[in-house]
Amino acid sequence: MPSVDLNADMGESFGPWRMGNDAGLLDIVTSANIACGFHAGDPDVMAATMRLAQDRGVGIGAHPGFADLQGFGRRRMAVSTGELGNLIAYQLGAAQGMARAMGSEIRHLKLHGALSNMASEDAGIARACFEAALRVAPGITVMVLAATAMEQAARDLGCAWAGEIFADRAYEDDATLVARGSPGAVLTDPDRAAGRILQMLREGAIISRNGRRIPTRIDTICLHGDGESALPMAQGLRRALEAAGVRIARF
Repeated sequence: MPSVDLNADMGESFGPWRMGNDAGLLDIVTSANIACGFHAGDPDVMAATMRLAQDRGVGIGAHPGFADLQGFGRRRMAVSTGELGNLIAYQLGAAQGMARAMGSEIRHLKLHGALSNMASEDAGIARACFEAALRVAPGITVMVLAATAMEQAARDLGCAWAGEIFADRAYEDDATLVARGSPGAVLTDPDRAAGRILQMLREGAIISRNGRRIPTRIDTICLHGDGESALPMAQGLRRALEAAGVRIARF
């Protein structure tokens, strides 16, 4: 079995409002995608989450999204190419500044929510985001939804990229994620999720909800940090992967 990275979105609390169990997840994952203040998070939360990740040897990544705190970045927005570039550059720059202030560095970038979904469908959107990130941080690794327009954009740019699959989300036949409002879109059973991920790793392919196999490179597996089942899901998946002989390591 291959080695694989485990990543989770975190740093999504805001002021006195708390989301997720970042400290618990940081004992399980090897990469952390930290919100940059637009869809979630704030400077204090960013700093605290990065420090926790640094102390645990977890890779730190920027997790930019649409400026939509109320909708948690999960609502689609009509944004021009220029605005997209500025949106990414601004948030990545903030993450870089926070990381460098504590003697660390941003290793990767992962788009959030609706922005990620739109980029997985439209290579032009993905390219605008990735080009902006590369202008700010030329050596950064972009995390892409594997086998989608995001991957094609990263390949066309010739940049470092990591192919991501989701442990707790169902897939359509084109490798995009099933919309959250659809039945069965989000998986909450750790055993079911672990079995599905192991099958994907063995076959080197995404398995859609209709059973279609989509061959792809798998570098990292996303575990969502929000929701009551997040920590048990992450713990169960890591145990299952290690029991099957999969080595967990940063990409």
